[in-house]
Amino acid sequence: MSILDADLHAPAQDSPAPAPRRGRASSGRDHRVTGQPAFVLHSYPYKETSLIIDLFTRDHGRVAVVAKGAKRPLSKLRGVLQTFQPLSTGWSGKSELRTLIDAEWVGGMLPIEKTALLCGFYLNELLVKLLARDDPHPVLFDKYVATLNELAHGEPAQIVLRKFERALLKETGVAAELGRSTTTRQPVVPEEDYVVDPEKGPRELRMDDSWPVVSGRTLLDMERGDYADPVTQAQSKQLMRFLLAYHLGGAPLNTRQILIDLMQL
Repeated sequence: MSILDADLHAPAQDSPAPAPRRGRASSGRDHRVTGQPAFVLHSYPYKETSLIIDLFTRDHGRVAVVAKGAKRPLSKLRGVLQTFQPLSTGWSGKSELRTLIDAEWVGGMLPIEKTALLCGFYLNELLVKLLARDDPHPVLFDKYVATLNELAHGEPAQIVLRKFERALLKETGVAAELGRSTTTRQPVVPEEDYVVDPEKGPRELRMDDSWPVVSGRTLLDMERGDYADPVTQAQSKQLMRFLLAYHLGGAPLNTRQILIDLMQL
């Protein structure tokens, strides 16, 4: 089921609310977690009245929970379990699929709309496909929150997405340093052309290379997170598309194609 099937109609937030407590697991047999900051990445129906929710949590990573009765008209979870809403969550159980016991909207973020909403679904799809379950990434969680805020405030989507893509590859341990050649071990030269080996990192361009060609200046800009140069924007787009495709094993990204069609990201 496509991630675009998730609910798009999130209620607007008018004022910030207190930040959720840092999640904790209780001792004992129930493996209970409470007060865990989280976002819904994806949801799909489970049995007649329930949902299975893919959560991205700050201290536990990507977690699958079953929200029992969430589809019932009077369920308190019905209006809460929506994408891009900051939540405080709790669950119990020790299997791969836990049982959701609490989810509360905590506010404090502007909603994302229009094209930014598609960008948000693209972020969610990347997280679902690249993050292993139960692998904590608190730095990436904070980057995700910051990225949603940047999209909500109208920051340039091309730049916002490139920064998040790079952060995601770094956090999952597959992003090589871009400031040094893997063949010479010397610093990248801004005026030279390079390709990036997905397993090793940058190396000097060869005549028979078919990988995306990027300048040394683009690599150095990406390493320090500076995407102001239009050439860097264009070359980094092609490079990140290539690297993501490699690390996804060729699995298609549904939302990326929609974004390409709409705004040539």
